[in-house]
Amino acid sequence: MNENAIVFAMANPTPEVDPVGAAEYAAVVATGRSDFPNQINNVLAFPGLFRGLLDTGITEISVELLRAAATGIAGVIAEEELSPVYIIPGAFDKRVAAAVAKAVRKFATV
Repeated sequence: MNENAIVFAMANPTPEVDPVGAAEYAAVVATGRSDFPNQINNVLAFPGLFRGLLDTGITEISVELLRAAATGIAGVIAEEELSPVYIIPGAFDKRVAAAVAKAVRKFATV
């Protein structure tokens, strides 16, 4: 594994790579599981994405729109909060849906 690697072991319930073992070598490890740090979960996108779509009347979801939603998720964590075990907000972070909806609304005005 390269130095300072980032591992996204997303298979659920059993990730492709053991997250604990990967953490010994990787700078950042994320999985789809809630019992490990950096859970990547589609629940982060959907409430805010749907709110933004309803607010704007957008009926087609493009890659660019999804990128805007992802940027909204990423923007929830302040740079000073980032750490190897906190690269993405948690599934229950109440700031996420509003941030994603706002990013979708902004996308619609561009």
